[in-house]
Amino acid sequence: MQTDIVSVQPSANNPQHTKSYGQTIGEIIRLSNNLSADQVERILAYQIQHNVRFGEATVALGFANQADIDWALAQQFNYHYSKSNNSIAAEVVVAKKPFSDQAEIFRAIRGQLIHSVLKNATDRPALVMLSPNEGDGKSYFAANLAASLSQLGMKTLLIDANLRHPRQHEIFSIDGKLGLSGVLTGRNESHFIHEVQDLPSLFILPAGVVPPNPIELFERPTFGYLIADLKSKFDYIIVDAPSASIGSDARVLAAHCGAALTICRRDKTRMDTLQAMLSPFTINDQVQLAGIVVNEY
Repeated sequence: MQTDIVSVQPSANNPQHTKSYGQTIGEIIRLSNNLSADQVERILAYQIQHNVRFGEATVALGFANQADIDWALAQQFNYHYSKSNNSIAAEVVVAKKPFSDQAEIFRAIRGQLIHSVLKNATDRPALVMLSPNEGDGKSYFAANLAASLSQLGMKTLLIDANLRHPRQHEIFSIDGKLGLSGVLTGRNESHFIHEVQDLPSLFILPAGVVPPNPIELFERPTFGYLIADLKSKFDYIIVDAPSASIGSDARVLAAHCGAALTICRRDKTRMDTLQAMLSPFTINDQVQLAGIVVNEY
């Protein structure tokens, strides 16, 4: 198998991200709000007259709102989140509502994982999301965790390995026709990894066409070769897997990736079901169990 198989598709809406790190806040505000030279002169005059910041003057004159200023400030400090309304689903709260309590919870979990499971930069495992049942919120959690890791400026890949009921292509509004299933069947598909608009360090490998034999595809050596290749190209890899209730795919995926995090649903997940799903991992020292997250919604 060819080892160098990563091919990236830039975002269709924003194929080249403009790096704003190091620019002044005024320059970022001017570019992002398409301010004319006359408007900039008026802002500067107001700024001097009232002894305020450029952003405050821009808002006072009605050329931008406070959300525009917050976004520009985030860009200056290389903290990316989604300013647009269409490219990323609202459930990716770390991108859509980055200053909310929900987003802060994801950042806290991100920190715990980085200092435990994902701390070894030279041999960092890919992290598979497990769940006992469908509807536990695993895809939601995977999307937010991957987005939060990318906000550190680290090159992060989210793989939709749910070849039964994939969702990540819908969450991030990307073309899901080409993806993981095509790679695993040996088709030479180009541009199957997509860069996410507004989050320039986040990349998505969609599931592709849903195959009739997902477990057989994962048990072939190709998936292991793919993960090894991708780990050499990305800082973090998050893998969204099918729930245990519809197949044993996640168990095979975790064996290739090296680590797993379990997502349960409060007042819905049964303890016996959870124990049955995790019991094979307790005797497999090749897979590190990162913990259990209880989702409530």
